[in-house]
Amino acid sequence: MAYNRRMTDSPRNGELDLAIIGGGAAGVLVAIQVLRQAKAPLALAILEPASQLAQGIAYATPWPEHLLNVPAAKMSAFADQPGDFLDYLMAANAYPGQAREVLGERYVCRHYFAAYLQQRLQEAAAASPAQLQVIAQPVLGLQLDDHGYRLTLGDAQTLHAVQAVLATGNSMRPMPVAGAEALPADDVIEAWDYDGVRTLAGEQAVAIVGSGLSMADTVLALVAAGHTGPLHVISRHGLLPLPHAHGGLPTFDPATLLQMNLRQRLRALRGFARQAQADGLPWQGVMDRIRPHGQALWCSLDAADQRRFLRHVVRYWDVHRHRIAEEVDAQLQALIESGQLRIHRSRLQSVGREGDALRLSGRDANGNEQHWTIGGVVNATGVETRASALRNPLLQQLQADGLARPGPHGLGLDSTVPGDRLRSASGQPQARLGVLGSLRIGSLWESLAVPELRQQAQALATQVVAGAATAMP
Repeated sequence: MAYNRRMTDSPRNGELDLAIIGGGAAGVLVAIQVLRQAKAPLALAILEPASQLAQGIAYATPWPEHLLNVPAAKMSAFADQPGDFLDYLMAANAYPGQAREVLGERYVCRHYFAAYLQQRLQEAAAASPAQLQVIAQPVLGLQLDDHGYRLTLGDAQTLHAVQAVLATGNSMRPMPVAGAEALPADDVIEAWDYDGVRTLAGEQAVAIVGSGLSMADTVLALVAAGHTGPLHVISRHGLLPLPHAHGGLPTFDPATLLQMNLRQRLRALRGFARQAQADGLPWQGVMDRIRPHGQALWCSLDAADQRRFLRHVVRYWDVHRHRIAEEVDAQLQALIESGQLRIHRSRLQSVGREGDALRLSGRDANGNEQHWTIGGVVNATGVETRASALRNPLLQQLQADGLARPGPHGLGLDSTVPGDRLRSASGQPQARLGVLGSLRIGSLWESLAVPELRQQAQALATQVVAGAATAMP
Protein backbone atom coordinates (compact mmCIF):
# COMPACT_ATOMS: atom_id res chain seq x y z
CA MET A 1 0.00 0.00 0.00
CA ALA A 2 1.14 3.58 -0.53
CA TYR A 3 2.51 5.49 2.40
CA ASN A 4 0.87 8.36 4.25
CA ARG A 5 2.80 11.52 4.96
CA ARG A 6 1.69 12.65 8.38
CA MET A 7 3.14 16.12 8.65
CA THR A 8 3.04 16.73 12.41
CA ASP A 9 1.12 14.00 14.18
CA SER A 10 2.27 10.64 15.48
CA PRO A 11 0.82 7.28 14.42
CA ARG A 12 -2.78 6.87 15.58
CA ASN A 13 -1.98 4.42 18.37
CA GLY A 14 1.63 5.50 18.88
CA GLU A 15 2.91 1.98 18.14
CA LEU A 16 5.43 1.03 15.48
CA ASP A 17 7.30 -2.12 14.61
CA LEU A 18 10.15 0.04 13.32
CA ALA A 19 11.14 3.69 13.61
CA ILE A 20 13.69 4.87 11.06
CA ILE A 21 15.27 8.02 12.46
CA GLY A 22 16.33 10.09 9.49
CA GLY A 23 14.92 10.30 5.98
CA GLY A 24 17.96 10.99 3.83
CA ALA A 25 19.37 8.42 1.43
CA ALA A 26 20.34 6.00 4.22
CA GLY A 27 16.95 6.05 5.93
CA VAL A 28 15.07 5.70 2.65
CA LEU A 29 17.25 2.75 1.63
CA VAL A 30 16.36 0.99 4.89
CA ALA A 31 12.65 1.69 4.37
CA ILE A 32 12.74 0.38 0.80
CA GLN A 33 14.43 -2.83 1.91
CA VAL A 34 12.00 -3.42 4.78
CA LEU A 35 9.03 -2.83 2.48
CA ARG A 36 10.44 -5.21 -0.13
CA GLN A 37 11.31 -7.93 2.36
CA ALA A 38 8.14 -7.79 4.49
CA LYS A 39 5.81 -10.76 3.95
CA ALA A 40 3.21 -9.74 6.53
CA PRO A 41 1.71 -6.50 7.85
CA LEU A 42 4.27 -4.35 9.62
CA ALA A 43 4.10 -0.73 10.78
CA LEU A 44 7.12 1.42 10.10
CA ALA A 45 7.75 5.14 10.02
CA ILE A 46 10.45 7.44 8.73
CA LEU A 47 10.94 10.38 11.07
CA GLU A 48 12.32 13.27 9.05
CA PRO A 49 11.59 16.98 9.54
CA ALA A 50 12.66 18.00 6.03
CA SER A 51 9.92 18.47 3.45
CA GLN A 52 11.38 15.91 1.03
CA LEU A 53 12.76 12.44 1.61
CA ALA A 54 16.10 11.19 0.26
CA GLN A 55 17.44 14.72 0.23
CA GLY A 56 20.10 14.62 2.88
CA ILE A 57 23.27 16.65 2.65
CA ALA A 58 24.55 15.18 -0.60
CA TYR A 59 21.36 14.99 -2.64
CA ALA A 60 19.41 18.07 -1.54
CA THR A 61 21.02 20.28 -4.17
CA PRO A 62 18.74 21.23 -7.09
CA TRP A 63 21.59 22.75 -9.08
CA PRO A 64 22.74 21.01 -12.28
CA GLU A 65 26.40 21.86 -11.67
CA HIS A 66 26.47 19.48 -8.69
CA LEU A 67 27.28 16.05 -10.08
CA LEU A 68 27.55 12.61 -8.55
CA ASN A 69 31.15 11.70 -7.77
CA VAL A 70 30.54 8.18 -9.10
CA PRO A 71 29.44 7.09 -12.60
CA ALA A 72 25.72 6.41 -12.90
CA ALA A 73 26.26 2.70 -13.56
CA LYS A 74 27.60 2.27 -10.01
CA MET A 75 24.75 4.02 -8.18
CA SER A 76 22.00 1.41 -7.98
CA ALA A 77 20.12 1.18 -4.69
CA PHE A 78 20.21 -2.62 -4.99
CA ALA A 79 23.33 -4.78 -5.14
CA ASP A 80 21.41 -7.50 -7.00
CA GLN A 81 20.11 -5.02 -9.60
CA PRO A 82 23.24 -3.09 -10.59
CA GLY A 83 21.53 -1.39 -13.53
CA ASP A 84 18.52 -0.09 -11.61
CA PHE A 85 19.57 3.57 -11.40
CA LEU A 86 20.33 3.48 -15.12
CA ASP A 87 16.89 1.97 -15.71
CA TYR A 88 15.38 4.94 -13.87
CA LEU A 89 17.41 7.51 -15.81
CA MET A 90 16.47 5.93 -19.14
CA ALA A 91 12.77 5.68 -18.23
CA ALA A 92 12.77 9.30 -17.02
CA ASN A 93 14.50 10.42 -20.23
CA ALA A 94 16.86 12.37 -18.00
CA TYR A 95 19.43 12.78 -20.77
CA PRO A 96 17.55 12.63 -24.09
CA GLY A 97 19.40 10.87 -26.86
CA GLN A 98 22.09 9.47 -24.56
CA ALA A 99 22.85 5.80 -25.16
CA ARG A 100 22.58 3.61 -22.08
CA GLU A 101 26.22 2.51 -22.12
CA VAL A 102 27.37 6.11 -22.47
CA LEU A 103 25.05 7.29 -19.70
CA GLY A 104 26.40 4.57 -17.43
CA GLU A 105 29.84 6.21 -17.56
CA ARG A 106 28.48 9.69 -16.97
CA TYR A 107 28.54 11.65 -13.71
CA VAL A 108 24.93 12.77 -13.64
CA CYS A 109 23.27 15.56 -11.66
CA ARG A 110 22.88 14.60 -8.01
CA HIS A 111 19.22 15.57 -7.75
CA TYR A 112 18.37 12.63 -10.01
CA PHE A 113 19.51 10.21 -7.33
CA ALA A 114 17.14 11.71 -4.77
CA ALA A 115 14.26 11.51 -7.25
CA TYR A 116 15.19 7.90 -8.00
CA LEU A 117 15.07 6.89 -4.34
CA GLN A 118 11.76 8.70 -3.87
CA GLN A 119 10.23 6.79 -6.77
CA ARG A 120 11.56 3.42 -5.62
CA LEU A 121 10.17 4.14 -2.13
CA GLN A 122 6.72 4.88 -3.56
CA GLU A 123 6.83 1.67 -5.59
CA ALA A 124 7.98 -0.44 -2.65
CA ALA A 125 5.28 1.01 -0.40
CA ALA A 126 2.57 0.36 -2.99
CA ALA A 127 3.57 -3.30 -3.36
CA SER A 128 4.21 -4.16 0.30
CA PRO A 129 1.92 -5.58 2.98
CA ALA A 130 3.75 -3.26 5.38
CA GLN A 131 2.47 0.23 6.09
CA LEU A 132 4.84 3.17 5.94
CA GLN A 133 4.21 6.56 7.49
CA VAL A 134 6.42 9.62 7.18
CA ILE A 135 6.37 11.85 10.23
CA ALA A 136 7.80 15.32 9.69
CA GLN A 137 9.33 15.68 13.14
CA PRO A 138 12.86 15.40 14.51
CA VAL A 139 13.53 12.81 17.19
CA LEU A 140 14.97 14.55 20.24
CA GLY A 141 15.07 11.63 22.63
CA LEU A 142 15.08 7.84 22.70
CA GLN A 143 14.66 5.80 25.87
CA LEU A 144 14.70 2.06 26.34
CA ASP A 145 11.58 0.42 27.79
CA ASP A 146 10.39 -3.14 28.34
CA HIS A 147 9.23 -3.68 24.77
CA GLY A 148 11.47 -1.47 22.68
CA TYR A 149 11.97 2.28 22.61
CA ARG A 150 10.04 5.41 23.49
CA LEU A 151 10.78 8.26 21.13
CA THR A 152 10.28 11.91 22.00
CA LEU A 153 9.55 14.08 18.98
CA GLY A 154 10.19 17.74 18.32
CA ASP A 155 6.57 18.62 19.07
CA ALA A 156 6.89 16.89 22.50
CA GLN A 157 4.69 13.98 21.45
CA THR A 158 5.95 10.46 22.05
CA LEU A 159 5.60 7.20 20.21
CA HIS A 160 6.72 3.64 20.83
CA ALA A 161 8.72 1.44 18.47
CA VAL A 162 9.72 -2.17 18.99
CA GLN A 163 12.84 -1.59 16.87
CA ALA A 164 14.67 1.53 15.75
CA VAL A 165 17.37 2.39 13.22
CA LEU A 166 19.61 5.45 13.43
CA ALA A 167 20.01 6.92 9.94
CA THR A 168 20.77 10.48 10.98
CA GLY A 169 23.16 11.21 8.12
CA ASN A 170 25.98 13.73 8.08
CA SER A 171 26.57 17.00 9.87
CA MET A 172 29.07 19.74 9.04
CA ARG A 173 32.25 20.12 11.05
CA PRO A 174 32.48 23.54 12.74
CA MET A 175 34.90 26.01 11.21
CA PRO A 176 38.20 25.49 13.05
CA VAL A 177 39.03 29.08 13.91
CA ALA A 178 38.74 31.29 16.97
CA GLY A 179 35.97 33.85 16.73
CA ALA A 180 33.74 31.91 14.34
CA GLU A 181 31.30 30.98 17.09
CA ALA A 182 30.78 34.66 17.97
CA LEU A 183 29.80 35.70 14.45
CA PRO A 184 26.15 36.02 13.42
CA ALA A 185 24.87 32.92 11.66
CA ASP A 186 24.57 34.81 8.37
CA ASP A 187 28.30 35.59 8.35
CA VAL A 188 29.40 31.97 7.98
CA ILE A 189 27.45 29.94 5.45
CA GLU A 190 27.64 26.17 5.50
CA ALA A 191 28.72 24.64 2.19
CA TRP A 192 25.65 22.40 2.28
CA ASP A 193 23.36 25.44 2.42
CA TYR A 194 23.23 25.43 -1.37
CA ASP A 195 20.87 28.39 -1.71
CA GLY A 196 22.78 30.37 0.91
CA VAL A 197 26.06 29.89 -0.92
CA ARG A 198 24.63 31.37 -4.08
CA THR A 199 23.64 34.56 -2.25
CA LEU A 200 27.36 35.39 -1.99
CA ALA A 201 27.79 35.53 -5.76
CA GLY A 202 29.01 38.89 -7.01
CA GLU A 203 32.23 40.88 -7.24
CA GLN A 204 33.27 40.53 -3.59
CA ALA A 205 36.04 38.24 -2.39
CA VAL A 206 34.78 35.01 -0.82
CA ALA A 207 36.77 32.69 1.44
CA ILE A 208 36.11 28.95 1.40
CA VAL A 209 37.51 27.15 4.43
CA GLY A 210 38.39 23.59 3.44
CA SER A 211 39.63 22.16 0.16
CA GLY A 212 37.70 18.91 -0.30
CA LEU A 213 34.53 17.89 -2.11
CA SER A 214 32.42 20.54 -0.35
CA MET A 215 34.83 23.18 -1.62
CA ALA A 216 34.32 21.96 -5.18
CA ASP A 217 30.54 22.17 -4.74
CA THR A 218 30.85 25.71 -3.39
CA VAL A 219 33.08 26.95 -6.19
CA LEU A 220 30.83 25.48 -8.88
CA ALA A 221 27.71 26.97 -7.29
CA LEU A 222 29.23 30.44 -7.02
CA VAL A 223 30.55 30.47 -10.57
CA ALA A 224 27.25 29.17 -11.94
CA ALA A 225 25.50 32.01 -10.09
CA GLY A 226 27.71 34.56 -11.84
CA HIS A 227 30.38 35.19 -9.22
CA THR A 228 33.30 37.18 -10.65
CA GLY A 229 35.26 38.06 -7.50
CA PRO A 230 38.26 36.23 -6.05
CA LEU A 231 37.71 32.86 -4.41
CA HIS A 232 40.19 32.12 -1.61
CA VAL A 233 40.38 28.46 -0.60
CA ILE A 234 42.06 28.22 2.80
CA SER A 235 43.25 24.84 4.02
CA ARG A 236 46.08 23.60 6.22
CA HIS A 237 47.48 21.37 3.50
CA GLY A 238 45.90 22.79 0.36
CA LEU A 239 45.16 19.35 -1.08
CA LEU A 240 42.42 19.33 -3.73
CA PRO A 241 40.37 16.27 -4.71
CA LEU A 242 41.95 14.42 -7.61
CA PRO A 243 40.01 13.50 -10.76
CA HIS A 244 38.60 10.21 -11.87
CA ALA A 245 40.06 8.64 -15.00
CA HIS A 246 38.82 6.19 -17.60
CA GLY A 247 40.70 2.95 -18.13
CA GLY A 248 40.88 -0.67 -17.09
CA LEU A 249 41.63 -2.03 -13.65
CA PRO A 250 44.95 -3.61 -12.68
CA THR A 251 44.86 -7.33 -11.91
CA PHE A 252 46.53 -7.57 -8.49
CA ASP A 253 44.67 -9.39 -5.71
CA PRO A 254 43.55 -6.93 -2.98
CA ALA A 255 43.40 -9.80 -0.49
CA THR A 256 47.20 -9.82 -0.38
CA LEU A 257 47.05 -6.49 1.44
CA LEU A 258 45.10 -7.89 4.38
CA GLN A 259 48.14 -9.59 5.90
CA MET A 260 50.29 -6.45 5.69
CA ASN A 261 50.73 -3.68 8.21
CA LEU A 262 50.03 -0.07 7.23
CA ARG A 263 53.56 0.73 6.08
CA GLN A 264 53.72 -2.39 3.94
CA ARG A 265 50.31 -1.68 2.41
CA LEU A 266 51.21 1.84 1.41
CA ARG A 267 54.44 0.63 -0.15
CA ALA A 268 52.54 -2.07 -2.04
CA LEU A 269 49.89 0.38 -3.27
CA ARG A 270 52.53 2.77 -4.57
CA GLY A 271 54.10 -0.16 -6.40
CA PHE A 272 50.74 -1.20 -7.87
CA ALA A 273 50.19 2.39 -9.07
CA ARG A 274 53.61 2.54 -10.74
CA GLN A 275 53.00 -0.80 -12.43
CA ALA A 276 49.54 0.28 -13.61
CA GLN A 277 50.96 3.40 -15.23
CA ALA A 278 53.73 1.35 -16.82
CA ASP A 279 51.00 -0.88 -18.28
CA GLY A 280 49.15 2.12 -19.70
CA LEU A 281 46.48 2.15 -16.99
CA PRO A 282 45.56 5.11 -14.77
CA TRP A 283 46.71 5.04 -11.15
CA GLN A 284 43.07 5.62 -10.19
CA GLY A 285 42.41 1.99 -11.12
CA VAL A 286 44.40 0.87 -8.09
CA MET A 287 42.02 2.72 -5.77
CA ASP A 288 39.02 1.36 -7.69
CA ARG A 289 40.42 -2.16 -7.42
CA ILE A 290 40.60 -2.04 -3.62
CA ARG A 291 37.37 -0.04 -3.27
CA PRO A 292 35.09 -3.05 -2.48
CA HIS A 293 37.56 -4.19 0.18
CA GLY A 294 37.76 -0.92 2.12
CA GLN A 295 36.00 -2.17 5.25
CA ALA A 296 38.05 -5.37 5.40
CA LEU A 297 41.25 -3.40 4.95
CA TRP A 298 40.34 -1.06 7.81
CA CYS A 299 39.22 -3.81 10.17
CA SER A 300 42.36 -5.88 9.53
CA LEU A 301 44.63 -3.06 10.74
CA ASP A 302 45.46 -3.14 14.43
CA ALA A 303 44.48 -0.15 16.55
CA ALA A 304 47.96 1.36 16.45
CA ASP A 305 48.06 1.29 12.65
CA GLN A 306 44.58 2.75 12.47
CA ARG A 307 45.80 5.64 14.62
CA ARG A 308 48.84 6.10 12.37
CA PHE A 309 46.55 6.19 9.35
CA LEU A 310 44.38 8.87 10.95
CA ARG A 311 47.37 10.92 12.04
CA HIS A 312 49.63 10.73 9.01
CA VAL A 313 47.86 9.26 5.97
CA VAL A 314 44.19 10.19 5.91
CA ARG A 315 44.49 13.63 4.28
CA TYR A 316 46.42 12.14 1.36
CA TRP A 317 44.21 9.06 1.22
CA ASP A 318 41.05 11.15 0.97
CA VAL A 319 42.10 13.13 -2.11
CA HIS A 320 42.95 9.87 -3.90
CA ARG A 321 39.89 7.98 -2.68
CA HIS A 322 37.17 10.67 -2.84
CA ARG A 323 37.66 11.93 -6.37
CA ILE A 324 35.74 14.30 -8.63
CA ALA A 325 34.47 14.03 -12.18
CA GLU A 326 37.02 14.96 -14.82
CA GLU A 327 34.82 17.80 -16.04
CA VAL A 328 34.65 19.25 -12.51
CA ASP A 329 38.43 19.01 -12.19
CA ALA A 330 38.81 20.81 -15.52
CA GLN A 331 36.62 23.67 -14.29
CA LEU A 332 38.62 24.02 -11.07
CA GLN A 333 41.94 23.99 -12.93
CA ALA A 334 40.71 26.64 -15.37
CA LEU A 335 39.67 28.87 -12.46
CA ILE A 336 43.08 28.41 -10.83
CA GLU A 337 44.87 29.26 -14.07
CA SER A 338 42.74 32.38 -14.52
CA GLY A 339 43.66 33.55 -11.02
CA GLN A 340 40.09 33.69 -9.76
CA LEU A 341 40.49 30.58 -7.61
CA ARG A 342 43.43 30.83 -5.23
CA ILE A 343 44.61 28.03 -2.96
CA HIS A 344 46.22 29.03 0.35
CA ARG A 345 48.01 26.57 2.64
CA SER A 346 47.31 28.15 5.99
CA ARG A 347 46.20 27.33 9.51
CA LEU A 348 43.40 29.77 10.34
CA GLN A 349 43.79 31.56 13.66
CA SER A 350 40.99 34.10 13.85
CA VAL A 351 37.99 35.56 12.08
CA GLY A 352 36.06 38.68 12.94
CA ARG A 353 34.17 41.69 11.69
CA GLU A 354 36.03 44.67 10.23
CA GLY A 355 33.41 47.23 9.29
CA ASP A 356 31.22 45.77 6.59
CA ALA A 357 33.74 43.04 5.79
CA LEU A 358 35.12 39.94 7.47
CA ARG A 359 38.81 39.58 8.26
CA LEU A 360 40.48 36.19 8.44
CA SER A 361 43.99 35.67 9.77
CA GLY A 362 46.22 32.62 9.59
CA ARG A 363 49.77 31.34 9.31
CA ASP A 364 51.37 29.35 6.54
CA ALA A 365 53.64 26.34 7.03
CA ASN A 366 56.62 28.64 7.60
CA GLY A 367 54.86 30.64 10.30
CA ASN A 368 54.26 33.69 8.12
CA GLU A 369 51.13 35.68 8.90
CA GLN A 370 48.38 35.79 6.27
CA HIS A 371 45.32 38.04 6.18
CA TRP A 372 42.24 38.17 3.99
CA THR A 373 39.52 40.83 3.90
CA ILE A 374 36.45 39.28 2.37
CA GLY A 375 32.75 39.77 1.82
CA GLY A 376 31.66 36.27 2.79
CA VAL A 377 32.96 32.98 4.13
CA VAL A 378 31.81 29.42 3.47
CA ASN A 379 32.52 26.58 5.87
CA ALA A 380 33.51 23.65 3.66
CA THR A 381 35.42 21.65 6.26
CA GLY A 382 33.44 18.47 5.59
CA VAL A 383 31.67 15.83 7.65
CA GLU A 384 31.87 15.88 11.44
CA THR A 385 32.96 12.41 12.54
CA ARG A 386 34.00 12.99 16.18
CA ALA A 387 31.45 11.54 18.58
CA SER A 388 32.20 14.23 21.14
CA ALA A 389 31.40 16.99 18.64
CA LEU A 390 28.17 15.63 17.15
CA ARG A 391 25.58 18.39 17.48
CA ASN A 392 22.47 16.27 16.98
CA PRO A 393 20.53 16.40 20.30
CA LEU A 394 19.47 12.77 19.95
CA LEU A 395 23.04 11.52 19.50
CA GLN A 396 24.16 13.60 22.46
CA GLN A 397 21.35 12.17 24.59
CA LEU A 398 22.12 8.57 23.60
CA GLN A 399 25.73 8.98 24.70
CA ALA A 400 24.78 10.79 27.91
CA ASP A 401 22.28 8.06 28.86
CA GLY A 402 24.61 5.16 28.07
CA LEU A 403 22.70 3.88 25.05
CA ALA A 404 25.67 4.67 22.82
CA ARG A 405 29.38 5.23 23.12
CA PRO A 406 32.01 6.68 20.80
CA GLY A 407 33.35 4.40 18.11
CA PRO A 408 37.00 3.41 17.76
CA HIS A 409 39.32 6.42 17.97
CA GLY A 410 36.36 8.57 18.99
CA LEU A 411 34.87 8.40 15.49
CA GLY A 412 31.12 7.97 15.11
CA LEU A 413 29.28 5.61 17.44
CA ASP A 414 30.42 2.11 18.29
CA SER A 415 28.61 -0.71 16.51
CA THR A 416 28.91 -4.44 16.00
CA VAL A 417 30.88 -5.75 13.02
CA PRO A 418 29.12 -7.61 11.54
CA GLY A 419 25.59 -6.99 12.74
CA ASP A 420 24.92 -3.25 12.39
CA ARG A 421 23.82 -3.00 16.04
CA LEU A 422 24.60 0.01 18.21
CA ARG A 423 26.70 -0.77 21.28
CA SER A 424 25.77 0.64 24.67
CA ALA A 425 28.23 2.40 26.97
CA SER A 426 29.15 -1.01 28.43
CA GLY A 427 29.82 -2.41 24.96
CA GLN A 428 26.70 -4.57 24.82
CA PRO A 429 25.06 -4.90 21.37
CA GLN A 430 21.49 -3.64 21.38
CA ALA A 431 19.48 -6.18 19.44
CA ARG A 432 16.67 -3.76 18.56
CA LEU A 433 18.68 -0.62 17.81
CA GLY A 434 20.45 -0.55 14.46
CA VAL A 435 22.69 2.04 12.88
CA LEU A 436 24.10 2.74 9.44
CA GLY A 437 26.02 5.32 7.49
CA SER A 438 28.53 7.85 8.72
CA LEU A 439 27.94 6.98 12.39
CA ARG A 440 29.80 3.71 11.70
CA ILE A 441 32.96 5.34 10.36
CA GLY A 442 35.10 4.37 13.36
CA SER A 443 34.01 0.75 13.15
CA LEU A 444 34.15 0.35 9.36
CA TRP A 445 35.84 3.46 7.91
CA GLU A 446 34.10 2.98 4.54
CA SER A 447 30.50 3.69 5.52
CA LEU A 448 29.34 6.82 3.69
CA ALA A 449 28.89 5.85 0.04
CA VAL A 450 26.00 4.11 -1.70
CA PRO A 451 27.63 0.63 -2.00
CA GLU A 452 28.04 0.48 1.79
CA LEU A 453 24.68 2.09 2.55
CA ARG A 454 22.74 -0.33 0.37
CA GLN A 455 24.52 -3.33 1.91
CA GLN A 456 23.90 -2.10 5.45
CA ALA A 457 20.28 -1.26 4.64
CA GLN A 458 19.63 -4.74 3.26
CA ALA A 459 21.22 -6.42 6.28
CA LEU A 460 19.32 -4.23 8.74
CA ALA A 461 16.03 -4.87 6.96
CA THR A 462 16.57 -8.62 7.13
CA GLN A 463 17.07 -8.38 10.89
CA VAL A 464 14.08 -6.06 11.33
CA VAL A 465 11.70 -8.29 9.39
CA ALA A 466 12.92 -11.40 11.21
CA GLY A 467 12.56 -9.63 14.55
CA ALA A 468 9.04 -8.48 13.72
CA ALA A 469 8.02 -12.00 12.74
CA THR A 470 9.40 -13.37 16.01
CA ALA A 471 7.51 -10.76 18.01
CA MET A 472 4.16 -11.59 16.42
CA PRO A 473 1.70 -13.42 18.70
